Amino acid sequence: MIKNNDYHEQQNIKNSVILREIMYSLPSFTFEFFRGIEQTTSSKTRIAYAYDLRLFFEFILEYHKDFKDKDIAAIELKELSYITPDDIEMYLEYLSYYKKEDKKGHIIEHKNTERGKSRKLASLRSFFTYFYKKQKITNNPALLVDLPKIHNKNIIRLEIDEVARLLDEVESGDKLTQSQKKYHKLTKDRDLALMTLLLGTGIRVSECVGLNISDIDFNVNGIRIVRKGGNEVIIYFGDEVENALMVYLDNRKHIIPVSGHEEALFLSLQHKRLSVRSVQNLVKKYSKLVTNLKNISPHKLRSTYGTNLYRETGDIYLVADVLGHKDVNTTKKHYAQIEDARRRQAAKVIKLRKD
Repeated sequence: MIKNNDYHEQQNIKNSVILREIMYSLPSFTFEFFRGIEQTTSSKTRIAYAYDLRLFFEFILEYHKDFKDKDIAAIELKELSYITPDDIEMYLEYLSYYKKEDKKGHIIEHKNTERGKSRKLASLRSFFTYFYKKQKITNNPALLVDLPKIHNKNIIRLEIDEVARLLDEVESGDKLTQSQKKYHKLTKDRDLALMTLLLGTGIRVSECVGLNISDIDFNVNGIRIVRKGGNEVIIYFGDEVENALMVYLDNRKHIIPVSGHEEALFLSLQHKRLSVRSVQNLVKKYSKLVTNLKNISPHKLRSTYGTNLYRETGDIYLVADVLGHKDVNTTKKHYAQIEDARRRQAAKVIKLRKD
């Protein structure tokens, strides 16, 4: 039996079960695809692929003349040759707006932006490319369809003064409702340590909730985290994070965790390891006290850290390394606005004629 202390292993097992359930609702030959990409993708990525493929095959069964009245499980690999680039383009148009029945029988409306369509097309490209390279199909229609043009959005992040006000609110709880203040007395030190850690290191929310007490080393002010893909790395933190963690851990000693959660760093009021959803709700609750215009999530706190680090160092490669981006172009894309501001600043520095 896997103990809750082995958080990341437990999550992988949970994801494997979810993936298996979805795969049983797909054509049998898709098992080969998921087995083939297992070594190069995370379990969460494979789940996303599975959901995307199921939606695609449901569309094909309903709208493609060669698949009418066919059961999804009965689709054969050779029948992928019936699918053309036009079919995939029709699918992308369908994704703009469609209705689907959920498990409870409710009809739910769904919409996809260019970003959502692009991700689903990327899933299809991986799927068709896998079998094309294996020479099990003779054409790759997904590769002939252009990715939707994605319009870059401004990165939502907290400004320096907003970060300070956010941490002040977490510490004081002055603007919380009366009912929230009752819980705040019990969770203040935990919440402050958690928020300070997210803002002071830029780690992902999944990396944060997966932390054990033994993952902290105050001798070097570092934490051991498990990145996407399972790689362990050490991330270092400053004095503010150190102080917040020490205060919380001093109180943490007096909490008796539920069996199996003894090693978890951040505990819920039920004395169990804090969940991703709980952290998301916690961040939302406190950030609303600081700004109504920005929808702040743990990922936005990560962007805030990355922005501050880049402003201070101007080193995009350092930011990419600390944030765990495999491709520095991902980092450049996220912080292009700051780079533009720096270029404008550079233009003002150079004087061709003295006044």
